[in-house]
Amino acid sequence: MEFITKVQRNDMGEIISFQTSNGRIISYQKAIVETKNGILNGVHIDLNEKGNESLVNENRDDLYFSTYPTIF
Repeated sequence: MEFITKVQRNDMGEIISFQTSNGRIISYQKAIVETKNGILNGVHIDLNEKGNESLVNENRDDLYFSTYPTIF
């Protein structure tokens, strides 16, 4: 199984893509789909009050990938 190693954020600080342990760069939405399909390890999906899905790190010390290095 793969896991997330790096993130890329837009100018507003929102994550737009991830790099995996296999070196693949995938969009945020693809990461959600791959998490649902059991391809990505170490993350889970949360729903907010509006029903929107978000990806959350299972590491409780860094739920929102704030300490992950950037891709570029």
